[in-house]
Amino acid sequence: MKSNTLAIFAKFKAANPLPTTELIYATAFELLVAVVLSAQATDVGVNKATQCLFKVANTPQDILKLGLDGLEQYIKTIGLFRTKAKNIIGLCNDLITKHQGQVPATFDELIQLPGVGRKTANVVLNTLYNENRIAVDTHVFRVSNRIGLAVGKTPLEVENKLYKNVPLEYQANAHHWLILHGRYVCKAKNPLCTECSIAIHCKYDKERQAK
Repeated sequence: MKSNTLAIFAKFKAANPLPTTELIYATAFELLVAVVLSAQATDVGVNKATQCLFKVANTPQDILKLGLDGLEQYIKTIGLFRTKAKNIIGLCNDLITKHQGQVPATFDELIQLPGVGRKTANVVLNTLYNENRIAVDTHVFRVSNRIGLAVGKTPLEVENKLYKNVPLEYQANAHHWLILHGRYVCKAKNPLCTECSIAIHCKYDKERQAK
């Protein structure tokens, strides 16, 4: 798989040298909130909600002034919005009381915040601090298993295999490429195999053609 992996990421890089998140943000705090909101939701849906929210509240202090009910009104179009609102309120409290209102820059500190798991922490560290972090969301999990890049039964297993299999030079951008590929080409239903630039290296496509 090593030669295939190199070929896959070389093609990803050639097509999109500087991939990044499609979440819209202007500050570290806005990114953190947006990523928390993006769990089991689309980036498009999150951006529509945060476009309005961040105009009135884009700091921990401002979010707390809105209160739980006020925050829910801005994010009610997003799945699991009540749980996410509670987590964001808790997150804002912790940022103020434990981190001087700033988004922490370490994995261990980030995952202690309400609503922040491995995926969110990895996205923040990768996007804000340019760390070689690979965040495994539903797209990354599906694509990695489907094409044979990193086969695993859990997101953590896939994450660990990606670190092992993806060459270091590509790790900083790996999850962005995989997310975009899963979102627009290697879709959950009806993947666009005939339009896929890496089909020749893909386990799923070979199995599909063999049927």
